[in-house]
Amino acid sequence: MSDDEHRQATFGAGGELSERDPDAAGVNDFGDPKGADETDGGYNRYAVSSLLQKAVRRSDEEVAAWAAWELARSGFAWNLWERLQLYVVEDLRAGQDVALLVDRYERLANDRWEPGEWRGRLCAIHAALACARATSSREGPNADEFFRNAASARAEARERGEDPPVDFPVGEFEPDGEYDVAFDKHTGEGSRLGRDAEFFKTHGARVGPEGEDEQSARWQRLNMALHDVEFSEDQIEHAVSAVDDNEKWAEPSFDGDDGV
Repeated sequence: MSDDEHRQATFGAGGELSERDPDAAGVNDFGDPKGADETDGGYNRYAVSSLLQKAVRRSDEEVAAWAAWELARSGFAWNLWERLQLYVVEDLRAGQDVALLVDRYERLANDRWEPGEWRGRLCAIHAALACARATSSREGPNADEFFRNAASARAEARERGEDPPVDFPVGEFEPDGEYDVAFDKHTGEGSRLGRDAEFFKTHGARVGPEGEDEQSARWQRLNMALHDVEFSEDQIEHAVSAVDDNEKWAEPSFDGDDGV
């Protein structure tokens, strides 16, 4: 059964409207009628959800597990899974495999089992524990806020005819600048500059900081040797060399190409 099928508008003791699994409506652990946003333990579900997020950020496994269990057993599993899916991008470091685990646990809880029953609650606990054990970071929201603030600052500075107090990481972005390599044949500017496959193969396709592994480098060398363009040995070796981790955008010039 899907989340939408589980959600149903219910009324609390005071007549307030909420969305709860209809099977979980009724009384709390103390035998009192549950409010619209009240969990079985007598807590407000918004507060429990907030506690879950803070527990994930602070890597408190036990509190995270309890908060997930409380929401799941109280008919708010839909809210729990919605929030956990947000937490993996808002509160965890990028690249954490837990994002895939949370999605799998959610599918098990909702598609194979019932989200509020025993196996569904186990999925909720496992997902919360996985999030709490992952590397916490607010890098995504911090980056988003900084980029938005920088956009506002540079727009205001332009209106005043001034340089912005803070700018985007790329600053000025044009050919012959620090990020010249971006203007290859795949851009209008690069096409106008005549930057074809020679420029792209030599400069635009490089990776770092480890560079290509032995097999990939071998294929690239063969590709360049068989290409219509006659690449020099220096160009071929540069194409498969690692990008300098301290100078990620530095590129040398080669005779016969459009180097920077």
